[in-house]
Amino acid sequence: MNSPNMLEVLEPGLLTTVQDAGRRGWARYGIPPSGSLDPVAFAAANVLVGNPPDAATLEITLVGPRVRVQQECLIAVCGATFEVWAGTLPVPLWHAVYVRAGRIITFGARRNGARAYLAVSGGIALPPFLGSQATYLPGGFGGLEGRALRAGDRLPLGETAVRDLLARAGRVWPENRRPPYTSQPTLRVVLGPQDDYFTAEGLATFLNSTYRLTGDADRMGARLQGPPVARRGPTGIVSDGVVWGSIQVPPDGQPIVMLADHQTTGGYPKIATVIRADLPLLAQLVPGDRVRFAAVSLTEAQMSSLNLPVTGL
Repeated sequence: MNSPNMLEVLEPGLLTTVQDAGRRGWARYGIPPSGSLDPVAFAAANVLVGNPPDAATLEITLVGPRVRVQQECLIAVCGATFEVWAGTLPVPLWHAVYVRAGRIITFGARRNGARAYLAVSGGIALPPFLGSQATYLPGGFGGLEGRALRAGDRLPLGETAVRDLLARAGRVWPENRRPPYTSQPTLRVVLGPQDDYFTAEGLATFLNSTYRLTGDADRMGARLQGPPVARRGPTGIVSDGVVWGSIQVPPDGQPIVMLADHQTTGGYPKIATVIRADLPLLAQLVPGDRVRFAAVSLTEAQMSSLNLPVTGL
């Protein structure tokens, strides 16, 4: 960490971690992908400041940090709606903003959503673990020492590819390419792989009811509360693979949606999987928000993912 270009953490916020696009190819060893929970906001922030879309950023949860930049740079904040300042100047969200050396970036009140991403030109440049800088809190690895940030931490930044920071400042991520965030989303799902473990009435309940996000939610998974989903057979299965978006139903009939830090296998039947294109909507829910589910075909799920707006401006 000898880079002269550092991001200094003055106040860490509630839960601020280093996250990139995730750790791929290790599920067979019990290691989940981790990475940003809102892939679109994460990639948009990076693209705005001229980084590769998978560069490491800060993922900020519910209460934001205060950080100081040591050199002039571009920043972008995308995702949940926070009040943000660079020094005394307000920072518009989903914009590339030029920041002078020594300025303090302060996150104030959160208006809606759960997670925002702070990208800095050059990207955070910590040593990768298993090919990624993503922080996996339960395992204690990745990011900075496998933990949430603390006051006094100093994060090295890479060399920026942007030659003229001022010329790039002011770029905006178009509104029609931002996820349609809401506190009451309808999440599209592909049924299965164990939907046959549930009665027809149970499936109808799942697809026609409203569920509330409980306080028992973190980067591993989100427990929901609502009408119980009735099953037709055993309460468990022989443990098999779990992916990001899998919806497990334990014996109490209350769905649990797996997120980026999910365990890689599980013994509860999975009634459905949230499609990749709707993961950003799930990532921005806070306890008390409500969700519904709508079944779609695998083809529709794949086409929606292909249309994710994460390419360059």
